[in-house]
Amino acid sequence: MFKVVVTDYEYKSLATEQEVLKTIGVELTTAQCRTEEDVIEACKDADGLLNQYAPITRKVIENLKNCKVIARYGVGVNTIDVAAATEKGIIVSNVTDYCIDEVSDHAFALLMSAARKVVRLNQAVKEGVWDFNVGVPIYRLRGRVLGLVGFGQIPQALAKKAQAFGLQVVAFDPFVHEELAKQLNVQLVSLEELCKQADYISVHAPLNEKTTGMITTAQFNVMKQEAFIINTARGPVIDEKALIKALQEGKIAGAAMDVVEKEPIQKDNPLLKMDNVILNPHIGWYSEEAQEELKRKTAQNVVDVLSGYYPKYFVNHSLKEQLELK
Repeated sequence: MFKVVVTDYEYKSLATEQEVLKTIGVELTTAQCRTEEDVIEACKDADGLLNQYAPITRKVIENLKNCKVIARYGVGVNTIDVAAATEKGIIVSNVTDYCIDEVSDHAFALLMSAARKVVRLNQAVKEGVWDFNVGVPIYRLRGRVLGLVGFGQIPQALAKKAQAFGLQVVAFDPFVHEELAKQLNVQLVSLEELCKQADYISVHAPLNEKTTGMITTAQFNVMKQEAFIINTARGPVIDEKALIKALQEGKIAGAAMDVVEKEPIQKDNPLLKMDNVILNPHIGWYSEEAQEELKRKTAQNVVDVLSGYYPKYFVNHSLKEQLELK
């Protein structure tokens, strides 16, 4: 019997995972690990891990005796030291397609809320102020420019939705071919050019060493004064101190953030007191359907590997040269 450990989770139930894993006779163990030591203690003899936010560092990986697969709940794998896992021959998997509609919808909802000052006006009315001037100025959406930082599946879906509202779309992504962008009627530009052109900037880059802090003072300094920045990716992609400074100095019009640098947001974070900032608690990925799909596919990745197959969602592909799986 295989031992699989859920390192940590926020779900009400793990019935979906248990249903998938029982097909190969897995003993599912649950934990709520917060530290490296917690993970090592709970997972040292596990054959597979299901991971949400607990740190799967090099130290943790070096102490995993039997582990063959680490499956992440989500698209990003920033909780896992992928290089260390690869060195030890452990497959890392994720789920790249479970919330394409949810996140692209949420990003556009944040864009619309920022553009039309929906949250600010709602709060004013509830405080007894019935005056459209609270939202002044508001600009027409049609003909304005949306800049996408990253152009994977989610921003590609967002581009189509935004174009239906008359927005022109530009994107920055050094890994995307020009031909794909042309097919979607999107112009590829440099990050600097995007920041100069865009009225709305939506961040969709994965978090890694190269993207951490990629939107910082230099980028804010060239943005339009009426520009809004939206982030449904990962908080640290934006240098939060630089963002706060840009907002305080009026260099940009506002921000709509589903993610922040440190989650949950700290009570003394200046963003909490800014009327031109919309904050959500990292919910862009969520719908009942998306959550069910994520849980099922994450568990299936573990089942695939422990059954002798490569998983459908395979992060460290270089292991194909070492492992003899089907």
